Amino acid sequence: MHLPNALPIDGVVGIVGFWLLLAFAGLLLQDRPRLITRLVFPAGALGALVLAVCALSSLGGAPNVAVLPLGLPDLPFHLRLDALSSFFLFVLGAAAIGISLYSAGYFRAMEGGRLGLLCFEYHVFLASMALVFMADDAYMFMVAWETMALSSYFLVTTDHEVAEIRSAGFLYLLIAHVGAIAILMCFGVMQGGHTDGYTFAAMRGAHLDGFWASVTFLLALFGFGAKAGLLPLHAWLPEAHPAAPSPVSAMMSGIMLKTAIYGILRVTFDLLDVQLWWWGALALSLGLVTALFGVLFATVQSDMKRLLAYSSIENIGIIITGIGLTIVFHSYHKDAVAALALTATLYHTLNHAFFKGLLFLGTGSVLHATGERSLGKLGGLIHQMPKAALLTLVGVLAISGLPPLNGFVSEWLMLQAFLMSPGLPHPYLNMMVPVAAAALALAGALAAYAMVKFYGVIFLGQPRDENLKDAHDAGIWERLGMTWLAVGCLVLGLLPVMVVVQIDNVNLMLVHAELGASAAKSGLLWLTPVAEERASYSPGILFAIILVGLAFTFVAVRKFYHGRVRRSAPWDCGFPEQTARMQDSAEGFGQPIRQIFEFFFGIVREVPSPFDKQPRYHGETRDLLWEWLYLPLARLVEWVSGLFGKLQHGRIHVYLMYSFVTLLALLAFIR
Repeated sequence: MHLPNALPIDGVVGIVGFWLLLAFAGLLLQDRPRLITRLVFPAGALGALVLAVCALSSLGGAPNVAVLPLGLPDLPFHLRLDALSSFFLFVLGAAAIGISLYSAGYFRAMEGGRLGLLCFEYHVFLASMALVFMADDAYMFMVAWETMALSSYFLVTTDHEVAEIRSAGFLYLLIAHVGAIAILMCFGVMQGGHTDGYTFAAMRGAHLDGFWASVTFLLALFGFGAKAGLLPLHAWLPEAHPAAPSPVSAMMSGIMLKTAIYGILRVTFDLLDVQLWWWGALALSLGLVTALFGVLFATVQSDMKRLLAYSSIENIGIIITGIGLTIVFHSYHKDAVAALALTATLYHTLNHAFFKGLLFLGTGSVLHATGERSLGKLGGLIHQMPKAALLTLVGVLAISGLPPLNGFVSEWLMLQAFLMSPGLPHPYLNMMVPVAAAALALAGALAAYAMVKFYGVIFLGQPRDENLKDAHDAGIWERLGMTWLAVGCLVLGLLPVMVVVQIDNVNLMLVHAELGASAAKSGLLWLTPVAEERASYSPGILFAIILVGLAFTFVAVRKFYHGRVRRSAPWDCGFPEQTARMQDSAEGFGQPIRQIFEFFFGIVREVPSPFDKQPRYHGETRDLLWEWLYLPLARLVEWVSGLFGKLQHGRIHVYLMYSFVTLLALLAFIR
């Protein structure tokens, strides 16, 4: 292996090899499941920690390259570690620490054979995502990409005995391969027919004209958008996340979706040497539509994992919006604001890995303790699961964009990029930018609304089922994993200047501008995105004010109230015989949104007659895109397959006739 100046990349390759060894160790230890959960998964977390350190240390350094003597003859694997790949490797390593620690406790009750296979798939999944971020040629990229897709498919279908889970896995694999074909075609266009053009270095020097560059971008947006859950290629995401085990859902939502973001950034800003304004307008529009679509459907869900899945669609839409805004600014050489938009995009990418991973792990603890996923059968779990409830609350506050946690910083930077946008030479763009800012603010408000519903229905109020009284809190390994992600949400929120300074390495690589000099102008205490007279934010001061307020309240109640504190039941409005049925349900909480946007949802209602002795009400919100796009497409494929199926008679003389007719046609063509 040729490694010029490659100490960081050597460490990353070593971690990939270490994860693969852990994968095979899981197979060898199938008869000793305790060793898998107490040794292999924690070792995977340790490897993730080393990966995060290596990636962070190489973020500001020169690119490192390596050529592996693998692959096919004359087609070796090329690896590259630059600022962009280092950033996403850090996202992978930092989030995988908490998820792997959590997995050590979550899978403790799984039988040995299935656990060994899941351990193998899990660590192959981690290794393949790392190789996607490091690939420096189309061949290596596609091998790693397909390995990632297959390993995640088997993880999604862990409980393959259930028909719905098999269907969800098939849909995921189908859309993943459709996207992979588009990515392969994208690389084919950039290769330009040259035999040595499969490396990314050759693609950087291809210098495509506007038309072929646009074809490449559209193929990349489609192919990577299928993996990210971009509208209308989102259909797999709300099906696969509920089907997968919760740590796998956390890994897919928190990390795997970011491989698509990485791919779009790599192709658009690194491999292509031109960016057109309408690319940005298209990505901006698709991102906003995706964000609003995802958050609206999240507000009306009654399944807690489907709610988080639609929330992931919303956050991916916000990230794609930031990419579109970056393309628009960069195409018009507004590099300072382009750096601001890209910083917000990458910051939100990192934040989403932490708070969405934390939320999926929180739902895993609830599912593990109660066996219920339906919001209509949960409630009051803060009493039985106080530690899990507290850690989940951190994720809820972070994803809702409340300061001083990390979600606020990235969304605040994104809004600053919209509001500080200079005058663009295109009138439609000048009109579009403020409308997009308003849509982004609406998506943020609805996201907070959905999270209030999520947390309130699960943890607050009274239990809606008698069995919930037997629920147990998360175990020590689960709490360790959730605590890591919760602390990450707090640290990323309190130290934004340090994060922005590190992201600047990616800004310099992709848009040739930096933000750190102005962002850190007032030191680590104040974050000033462009100029301190325009906007500034100090999470440390705000956090101190919150702590002082809490301390003052505590002292005021304990000291000045003379300690006369007593516990009693809350006010019952004069009717003491209240039950759990009288509190707001998940369906009732989402009813206002369902009413306002009724035209947007495919609502199916089953309303009982007033004379029914056992009345039953059923309401269902369906995805209209599924009925308008995917079902007609499925019927078309089935019809075409039926036509071809008629050729299969099972009779040898019919097949001989086919061969004879084919030979005649070929002879006629040759003449």
